[in-house]
Amino acid sequence: MIKKLYKTHHIASGRVVEAVSYDGFSPLRRQCYDRLMVIGVYGLGRFGAFWAQHLSSLFTVIGWSRDETRPTPEGVRRVTEDELLSADIVVLCVAISAMETVLESIAGKLKPGTLVMDTCSVKVHPSKAMMKILPPEVDILATHPMFGPDSGKNGIQDLPLVFSPIRIDNEKADLWRGYFSSMGLNVVNMTPEQHDEEAAYSQGITHFIGRVLGELDLNQSAIATAGYSDLLDIVRQTCNDPWRLFVDLQQYNPYTVPMRRDLHKAINVMLEKFDSINVPRED
Repeated sequence: MIKKLYKTHHIASGRVVEAVSYDGFSPLRRQCYDRLMVIGVYGLGRFGAFWAQHLSSLFTVIGWSRDETRPTPEGVRRVTEDELLSADIVVLCVAISAMETVLESIAGKLKPGTLVMDTCSVKVHPSKAMMKILPPEVDILATHPMFGPDSGKNGIQDLPLVFSPIRIDNEKADLWRGYFSSMGLNVVNMTPEQHDEEAAYSQGITHFIGRVLGELDLNQSAIATAGYSDLLDIVRQTCNDPWRLFVDLQQYNPYTVPMRRDLHKAINVMLEKFDSINVPRED
């Protein structure tokens, strides 16, 4: 695990970084730390702002949003789009359905050696898009932090982050595994295909059930069981996310099609079982 190698002090004009020893690290690691890499978070929506603030605990983070009314997270410096795209690492926090448009817009502005990292909730689609659109001299790392502002409201310790190296050398990939581990995250190595297949029956079904229950307009009750309260928590977490995220999760993960079919079949099976029960009527 990589320890935090410097202390940060926020001042009005920016950030002062106090260097600390990093004996025992490889030359690449030393080079990365010597340069004090700048992380540019592209998109400061609900998740982007949340993720940028967490990244700022370890890195110098700058942020940009097309929506100028979006607040700037604590520990993040707001910059222009061009300045952000000159960062060492560009973290894309944009809608899944917007990925190709964004990539086409930024591809010609990235400097050689830039690492582009996505945070999409599906992995095959953005991974293929990044490989297709970004120039070959740009590194690519696909990630999916499996949490957000609601599930991570009490901290992100031990929460999973899916890690899929796409076009990046092994040493740099190992470095980033260490960075994320040092944030307390559980780094899970998966291919984009493995992620999407498993996520359809975990995250995808959770969001679908949450939206279905949201249509029932359920409320807290004085006699609520723990299970019912857990269901309400699922509704809050899923329905607090943008509608666009829900639609994209279902449309851009091919494995959600059989998931929804299996869910529909399972509901019908239970309804048929219930309807077939012969319950004696009281006179």
